[in-house]
Amino acid sequence: MRGRVSVGLVVWVFTAVMLGGTVPAPLYPFYVRSLGLSELQVTLVFAAYAVGTLTALLLGGGLSDRVGRRPVLALAVGIAVASTAVFLLAPTLPGLLVARVLSGLSVGLTTGTATAAIAELHDDRRTATTLATVANMGGLGLGPVVSGVVAQHLPGPTVAPYLAFLVLLLPVLALGLVPETRPRTRTLAGAVRPQRLAVPRATRARFVAAAVGGFAAFAVLGLFTSLTSSFLGQELGDPGPQLVGLSVAVMFAAAVACQLLAQRWDPDRAALVGALLLPVGTASVVGALAAGSLPVFLLAAVVGGSGVGFSFQSAVARVGGLASADERAAVTSSFFVVAYLGITVPVVGVGEIATATSLTAAAAALAVLVLVLSAAAAVLTRRHPTPAQRPAPSSA
Repeated sequence: MRGRVSVGLVVWVFTAVMLGGTVPAPLYPFYVRSLGLSELQVTLVFAAYAVGTLTALLLGGGLSDRVGRRPVLALAVGIAVASTAVFLLAPTLPGLLVARVLSGLSVGLTTGTATAAIAELHDDRRTATTLATVANMGGLGLGPVVSGVVAQHLPGPTVAPYLAFLVLLLPVLALGLVPETRPRTRTLAGAVRPQRLAVPRATRARFVAAAVGGFAAFAVLGLFTSLTSSFLGQELGDPGPQLVGLSVAVMFAAAVACQLLAQRWDPDRAALVGALLLPVGTASVVGALAAGSLPVFLLAAVVGGSGVGFSFQSAVARVGGLASADERAAVTSSFFVVAYLGITVPVVGVGEIATATSLTAAAAALAVLVLVLSAAAAVLTRRHPTPAQRPAPSSA
């Protein structure tokens, strides 16, 4: 199996695994009612995903370079299936935490491996980059939609979405027919090793500029993904999982569109646009919460998602040009460690503030943080511009 069919199968697997990472987003209201979860506990469940992703990044970074693309993709799908089994068989707070960590592991192993496989299987680099970007962020956006629609219209709202996800994984059975683009050099057990982190001294200021922007972008991503169901439940009573899923997907759709647009821009320009849109988006969330307005919230999702797309794509492009080929993996891993801290620490803080006070106060606190971070990223970007270079493809 070669050519378009192979590329299409890898893109499908990539999209499906990413979709699995956001399947629970519209289902949190059901867990809140059945388990009595607080806002803090909901955000902890959400943040557990990033713990798994970071673990995959730090222990499995470059794993597919040593054992091949297909084995790592198969391993990632297997972990995704295990995560789904835990969701189905252990719908408790500890079970949700374990399932989310496993989901993060699966996504963390898939992103770099699938991106590399698509680039190696496809003849055109730009098209390969576009496919990987759409599969990545597009899959994350499709997760809440598929989950919400299935939960809304089929019995068993905390069961049917996960079964639908398993059905979407069935094409992975044909993965063995895809040509291996990276021959195995080690066994799987011998290939797992900690990923070294590094930031070259000569380009440290530019790294900080990109990392601060990435941190802010992921904080906004976490805000919308973890608290949309809480906002809609607070304002609409029982909005239903379909509306929750579509509302989350609006943010991801905007992020995908702007990520693709940013690939054609100078990375510093994209960074500055993102630094403007991120605080506007979070400020709009505060306004939506204060006014109890769904239209304003959806507008905030579009603006915030656009900021995520521009900021993240710019950050990845700039980090990719900071080091030599020998150092690039270590530098890129350092960036993603910072970025994924942005999707954990601020979001958990938001949950704690929301539990103690209100959602509006929690969103306002995050809006101030995003404003400060975005301003810092913009100033650093202007002071330490990126030398003229071709933007690097997004890889996570």
